[in-house]
Amino acid sequence: MDVCTTLEDRHPLTRLLALRGWTNEDYLRRVSAKHRAMGYGGLGCRKEKMSRWTRPVRPQVPNEPTQIAMAAVVDIPAYEVLARGWPHWVLLALRDQSAVWDAPWTPEGTIHALDDSGGPAVDRRAFLTAGAGTIAAAIAQWAIAAPTPASAAAGRRIGTGVADRFDSRLDDLRHLDDDLGADHVYDAARAEVRLINRLLRNASYTETTGQRLYASAAEASRLAGWCAYDAGDVAAAEKHLHAALRASASSGDHTVGAIVAAFWANVRYGSATSDPRSALDLIDGALVHRGRITSPRVLTMLHIRRARAYSIAGEPTAAYRAIDDALAAYDSGVPTADDLPSMYWVNAGEIHQAAASAALSLHDPARALHHFTAAVTHTDPYDAEKEPRGTAIYLLRQASAYLVLGDLDGTVETARPAVDLMGGVNSARGNSALAELRTDLARHSSTPVVKDFLNETA
Repeated sequence: MDVCTTLEDRHPLTRLLALRGWTNEDYLRRVSAKHRAMGYGGLGCRKEKMSRWTRPVRPQVPNEPTQIAMAAVVDIPAYEVLARGWPHWVLLALRDQSAVWDAPWTPEGTIHALDDSGGPAVDRRAFLTAGAGTIAAAIAQWAIAAPTPASAAAGRRIGTGVADRFDSRLDDLRHLDDDLGADHVYDAARAEVRLINRLLRNASYTETTGQRLYASAAEASRLAGWCAYDAGDVAAAEKHLHAALRASASSGDHTVGAIVAAFWANVRYGSATSDPRSALDLIDGALVHRGRITSPRVLTMLHIRRARAYSIAGEPTAAYRAIDDALAAYDSGVPTADDLPSMYWVNAGEIHQAAASAALSLHDPARALHHFTAAVTHTDPYDAEKEPRGTAIYLLRQASAYLVLGDLDGTVETARPAVDLMGGVNSARGNSALAELRTDLARHSSTPVVKDFLNETA
């Protein structure tokens, strides 16, 4: 077999044409017509173009207008071409994402989604983030989906002891994520999804045990999604969170679903392509069922995320009202030991950190600094030792508030410990926050304290 031919056959553009049943000439004619229609002028259709683009040794790269026309032929938007580069955007045309997103909200559909969530990692450039309509449809389907009945499988019978062990393992993974960061925990969370899903498919169990397993699958997939997001992989995060929401529906536990919705909302408003309205759709969809949410801290978290979404949308009244709602929900709650183990991190200090972040987004740095201070001086303070990654991000935001107020010494003094913390826990979100602060500080690089900090963090 000719090795070069084999490599050329593997090129995503070659695979795309085979999938669509097009010859080289068919595709080039379509690209040429699209190229002209988009105002880029004529484009030659000689079939040698394809071989030059797909050859394994020193291939040519189509110019940007040609790539945009090529992508338009298969309904890939231009911004994906610019963001992903050649030939990675072509992978989008090879993935049938609708098979997972549009699967019915049944036990079979949930297991299919969990297969996708726990499956092998792939190039993140091969995923698209979910559209606003997809988000709205998902939370609407979650609201009406029926819990899954007992297993009809003839496999080994498992009981509550297995479900207990998964609860314990997931608790350990959550704390390892705090201590080590997403890159260490992501693979472990996906492996947990695969193991639980295998039992859901092949084992037999009572309705109660089955619903606990689905709840564990939801939490494992939720954790995988959060790890993917923290590593900067938003599209993969949404695939995991979508599977988690489906599994929570199968569990029949609205509290589990509300947790997933809250974390998915954070991804929607916190990523580079910020979408606070979809975040609010997720949160409001969960809050419709607040009477079925058994954890006061989960309600608190939903209001915290609601405040952040409103602040990013530029709505101060709604944002600060949501902070008041978060404080009220928390004050009416129960001791940490009596709430869900997964909500160990929700306390008054966390609410003040969220309030500070909201105020910063709303261009009120003085209010932000007030809440940043309250977060660590409150009688129920934010626990920096348990959450080094979160502490680093909040310190960098606090430094940004000092910078807006023109306090360069306060900016650098606050940012330095954040950099130290980031040396122990890798986080794309933390790295992004530091990069933004460095960019804003660059205009003050002639000031000695700023110059030193920029050199230290270069």
